[in-house]
Amino acid sequence: MKAKAPHDSAGHRARLRQRLLDGGAEALADYEVLEYLLFTALPRVDTKPIAKDLLARFGSLAAVLDAEPSALKQVKGISDVGAGALKIVALIARRMARSEVREKPVLGSWQALLDYLTIDMAHLTVERVRVLYLNTQNRLILDHHVGDGSLDEASVHPREVIRRGLDIGAAALILVHNHPSGNPEPSRADILLTQKIAEAGRHLGIVVHDHLIIGRDGHASLRAKGLI
Repeated sequence: MKAKAPHDSAGHRARLRQRLLDGGAEALADYEVLEYLLFTALPRVDTKPIAKDLLARFGSLAAVLDAEPSALKQVKGISDVGAGALKIVALIARRMARSEVREKPVLGSWQALLDYLTIDMAHLTVERVRVLYLNTQNRLILDHHVGDGSLDEASVHPREVIRRGLDIGAAALILVHNHPSGNPEPSRADILLTQKIAEAGRHLGIVVHDHLIIGRDGHASLRAKGLI
């Protein structure tokens, strides 16, 4: 049986909406953001306890929005309708961040790139490897999902990475992968593979600008660490 919304639910929702409209991005606490998102999906339900349960389960607003629908539905009160309301917001956030990256030279909008990658990868439970191929103006021409799994030469072949760049006319690339552990510090294997790809690129005219490692605890740049 669904929990009914409190008697003054319409007034509460109106006050929450007004705070949002008047106060902007910081007007609502994280649980209130989730509560508000669930209003339209669950109009007859008190969504505040559901919002708090979601945060308790997943730990943060970002983790809730990035969670798999099957995991979301393990929280009492979340059905396909509620999960859909949360996932559409995550999709919108990704597309907004991606458009910021695609519309400007990547090296001149580095924070936008980091924001995009963090939204897309920081909360993944599997290790994902991507190569961002850039043209001579350092604009993104291909965001290539290489595969999921450990970053090593068994899954990422340096020559294949460079050959793909030659095929599409890339002038440079940025390697990206995530650490599901949350700690973005590079491993010895990360460093060695990056150096092999950079060496292969030097011989064929493709520059490796960086290798970014994304984690829940932040990001690491091998270029900034002097490892490329």
